[in-house]
Amino acid sequence: MTIDEFRTSLLQAQPPANVSPLLRALWHDANEQWEEAHNIAQAREGEANHDRLHAYLHRKEGDDWNAGYWYRRAKTPVFTGSLDDEWLALAKQWLKG
Repeated sequence: MTIDEFRTSLLQAQPPANVSPLLRALWHDANEQWEEAHNIAQAREGEANHDRLHAYLHRKEGDDWNAGYWYRRAKTPVFTGSLDDEWLALAKQWLKG
């Protein structure tokens, strides 16, 4: 799936069936279903990509302290661009992966 196909899927009622849980979480987040995305992040705490997702979600929530904790757990620097840029960077990374 390409990033353009993934973005187009945001208009559908459900996330694509063939995407990873990480991409499903981004899909839910983009569709204003933060809690569902957060549940996916929490389901696999301790895995770097899920911790990275967790960081993004708490940053979006406006909880910078909690976001910082999850960035540290993911062993990645705090993202300094916009939330839209961070969402796009994660989607591109996880579509490759």
